[in-house]
Amino acid sequence: MRRRFPRLAATGLALLLGWSTGAWAQSNLELAVKAAYLAKFVPFIDWPDGVFANAGSPVNICVLGGDPFGAVLDRAAGAGNGGRPLAVRRLVSPELAGSCQILYLAGGASLPVGLKERPVVTVTEAGGGGMIDFVIDRNHVRFDIDDDAAAHSGLRISSKLLSLAHSVKRRGGNP
Repeated sequence: MRRRFPRLAATGLALLLGWSTGAWAQSNLELAVKAAYLAKFVPFIDWPDGVFANAGSPVNICVLGGDPFGAVLDRAAGAGNGGRPLAVRRLVSPELAGSCQILYLAGGASLPVGLKERPVVTVTEAGGGGMIDFVIDRNHVRFDIDDDAAAHSGLRISSKLLSLAHSVKRRGGNP
Protein backbone atom coordinates (compact mmCIF):
# COMPACT_ATOMS: atom_id res chain seq x y z
CA MET A 1 0.00 0.00 0.00
CA ARG A 2 2.77 2.42 0.83
CA ARG A 3 4.35 2.08 -2.62
CA ARG A 4 1.11 2.91 -4.39
CA PHE A 5 0.57 6.22 -2.66
CA PRO A 6 3.74 7.88 -4.07
CA ARG A 7 2.84 6.66 -7.57
CA LEU A 8 -0.72 7.90 -7.26
CA ALA A 9 0.49 11.19 -5.86
CA ALA A 10 3.02 11.56 -8.69
CA THR A 11 0.37 10.69 -11.30
CA GLY A 12 -2.06 13.16 -9.76
CA LEU A 13 0.59 15.87 -9.70
CA ALA A 14 1.50 15.20 -13.34
CA LEU A 15 -2.15 15.43 -14.37
CA LEU A 16 -2.60 18.62 -12.39
CA LEU A 17 0.49 20.18 -13.96
CA GLY A 18 -0.61 19.00 -17.40
CA TRP A 19 -3.99 20.61 -17.02
CA SER A 20 -2.63 23.89 -15.77
CA THR A 21 -0.02 23.95 -18.56
CA GLY A 22 -2.78 23.34 -21.12
CA ALA A 23 -4.88 26.18 -19.73
CA TRP A 24 -1.84 28.44 -19.69
CA ALA A 25 -1.00 27.60 -23.31
CA GLN A 26 -4.58 28.20 -24.43
CA SER A 27 -4.57 31.58 -22.73
CA ASN A 28 -1.29 32.47 -24.44
CA LEU A 29 -2.66 31.27 -27.78
CA GLU A 30 -5.77 33.39 -27.30
CA LEU A 31 -3.66 36.47 -26.58
CA ALA A 32 -1.43 35.77 -29.59
CA VAL A 33 -4.48 35.52 -31.87
CA LYS A 34 -5.94 38.75 -30.49
CA ALA A 35 -2.60 40.54 -30.89
CA ALA A 36 -2.34 39.31 -34.48
CA TYR A 37 -5.87 40.54 -35.18
CA LEU A 38 -5.02 44.01 -33.84
CA ALA A 39 -2.16 44.26 -36.34
CA LYS A 40 -4.07 42.61 -39.21
CA PHE A 41 -7.11 44.91 -38.89
CA VAL A 42 -5.06 47.90 -40.08
CA PRO A 43 -5.13 47.38 -43.88
CA PHE A 44 -8.91 46.94 -43.76
CA ILE A 45 -9.65 50.29 -42.13
CA ASP A 46 -9.66 53.69 -43.83
CA TRP A 47 -9.02 56.67 -41.57
CA PRO A 48 -10.14 60.15 -42.65
CA ASP A 49 -7.68 62.60 -44.19
CA GLY A 50 -5.61 64.46 -41.65
CA VAL A 51 -5.31 61.60 -39.15
CA PHE A 52 -1.71 60.91 -40.20
CA ALA A 53 0.94 63.61 -40.55
CA ASN A 54 2.35 61.99 -43.69
CA ALA A 55 2.44 58.73 -45.67
CA GLY A 56 5.19 57.32 -43.44
CA SER A 57 3.47 58.05 -40.14
CA PRO A 58 2.83 54.90 -38.10
CA VAL A 59 -0.50 53.48 -37.08
CA ASN A 60 -0.53 53.69 -33.29
CA ILE A 61 -1.95 50.57 -31.67
CA CYS A 62 -2.52 51.49 -28.05
CA VAL A 63 -3.42 49.50 -24.95
CA LEU A 64 -5.23 51.26 -22.11
CA GLY A 65 -5.47 49.43 -18.80
CA GLY A 66 -3.55 46.36 -17.67
CA ASP A 67 -1.69 45.11 -20.74
CA PRO A 68 -2.47 41.40 -21.22
CA PHE A 69 -0.27 41.09 -24.32
CA GLY A 70 3.23 42.11 -23.31
CA ALA A 71 5.80 41.28 -25.98
CA VAL A 72 3.24 39.26 -28.00
CA LEU A 73 1.69 42.46 -29.35
CA ASP A 74 5.10 43.95 -30.08
CA ARG A 75 5.98 40.88 -32.16
CA ALA A 76 2.66 40.98 -34.03
CA ALA A 77 3.13 44.67 -34.83
CA GLY A 78 6.75 44.05 -35.84
CA ALA A 79 5.60 41.53 -38.43
CA GLY A 80 4.01 44.46 -40.29
CA ASN A 81 0.94 44.61 -42.42
CA GLY A 82 2.26 45.55 -45.83
CA GLY A 83 1.34 49.20 -45.41
CA ARG A 84 2.12 51.81 -42.78
CA PRO A 85 4.52 50.95 -39.98
CA LEU A 86 2.89 49.95 -36.71
CA ALA A 87 3.79 51.36 -33.30
CA VAL A 88 2.61 49.85 -30.02
CA ARG A 89 1.97 52.21 -27.13
CA ARG A 90 0.89 51.39 -23.60
CA LEU A 91 -1.08 54.29 -22.20
CA VAL A 92 -0.92 55.30 -18.57
CA SER A 93 -3.64 57.90 -18.98
CA PRO A 94 -6.90 57.91 -20.99
CA GLU A 95 -6.16 61.49 -22.07
CA LEU A 96 -3.47 60.14 -24.41
CA ALA A 97 -5.92 57.93 -26.36
CA GLY A 98 -6.62 60.62 -28.96
CA SER A 99 -3.22 59.95 -30.55
CA CYS A 100 -4.13 56.31 -31.24
CA GLN A 101 -5.64 54.82 -34.37
CA ILE A 102 -6.51 51.53 -32.66
CA LEU A 103 -7.22 51.46 -28.93
CA TYR A 104 -7.55 48.19 -27.04
CA LEU A 105 -9.35 48.69 -23.74
CA ALA A 106 -7.85 46.11 -21.37
CA GLY A 107 -9.00 44.87 -18.02
CA GLY A 108 -12.29 46.73 -17.94
CA ALA A 109 -10.78 50.12 -18.85
CA SER A 110 -13.50 52.60 -19.76
CA LEU A 111 -13.81 54.39 -23.07
CA PRO A 112 -12.17 57.79 -22.63
CA VAL A 113 -14.56 60.75 -22.72
CA GLY A 114 -14.91 62.33 -26.16
CA LEU A 115 -13.32 59.43 -28.02
CA LYS A 116 -16.56 58.29 -29.69
CA GLU A 117 -16.42 61.29 -32.03
CA ARG A 118 -12.75 60.72 -32.93
CA PRO A 119 -11.46 58.38 -35.67
CA VAL A 120 -10.09 55.79 -33.24
CA VAL A 121 -11.00 52.12 -33.63
CA THR A 122 -11.89 50.92 -30.14
CA VAL A 123 -11.40 47.22 -29.44
CA THR A 124 -12.84 45.51 -26.38
CA GLU A 125 -13.77 42.08 -25.11
CA ALA A 126 -17.28 40.68 -25.67
CA GLY A 127 -19.96 43.16 -24.69
CA GLY A 128 -17.43 45.91 -23.99
CA GLY A 129 -19.03 48.35 -26.41
CA GLY A 130 -16.07 48.82 -28.74
CA MET A 131 -16.27 49.21 -32.49
CA ILE A 132 -14.71 45.76 -32.52
CA ASP A 133 -15.44 43.28 -29.73
CA PHE A 134 -13.44 40.07 -29.38
CA VAL A 135 -15.68 37.07 -28.69
CA ILE A 136 -14.94 33.40 -28.11
CA ASP A 137 -17.09 31.17 -30.32
CA ARG A 138 -16.57 27.39 -30.08
CA ASN A 139 -13.07 27.89 -28.66
CA HIS A 140 -12.05 30.25 -31.47
CA VAL A 141 -11.31 33.96 -31.17
CA ARG A 142 -13.76 35.84 -33.37
CA PHE A 143 -14.86 39.46 -33.47
CA ASP A 144 -18.06 41.49 -33.75
CA ILE A 145 -18.00 44.83 -35.56
CA ASP A 146 -20.14 47.91 -34.91
CA ASP A 147 -19.87 49.49 -38.36
CA ASP A 148 -22.44 52.09 -37.37
CA ALA A 149 -20.15 53.40 -34.60
CA ALA A 150 -17.21 53.37 -37.02
CA ALA A 151 -19.18 55.46 -39.52
CA HIS A 152 -20.07 57.99 -36.81
CA SER A 153 -16.35 58.35 -36.07
CA GLY A 154 -15.46 58.92 -39.72
CA LEU A 155 -13.95 55.48 -40.23
CA ARG A 156 -14.60 53.09 -43.07
CA ILE A 157 -14.19 49.37 -42.47
CA SER A 158 -13.60 47.24 -45.56
CA SER A 159 -16.34 44.89 -46.67
CA LYS A 160 -13.71 42.12 -46.60
CA LEU A 161 -13.22 42.58 -42.86
CA LEU A 162 -16.97 42.92 -42.30
CA SER A 163 -17.50 39.60 -44.08
CA LEU A 164 -15.09 37.87 -41.66
CA ALA A 165 -16.85 39.18 -38.56
CA HIS A 166 -18.88 36.95 -36.28
CA SER A 167 -21.62 39.60 -36.39
CA VAL A 168 -21.95 43.14 -37.75
CA LYS A 169 -24.06 46.07 -36.64
CA ARG A 170 -24.57 47.74 -40.01
CA ARG A 171 -24.51 51.46 -40.69
CA GLY A 172 -27.85 52.95 -39.87
CA GLY A 173 -28.30 50.52 -36.97
CA ASN A 174 -29.46 47.52 -39.01
CA PRO A 175 -28.00 44.08 -38.13
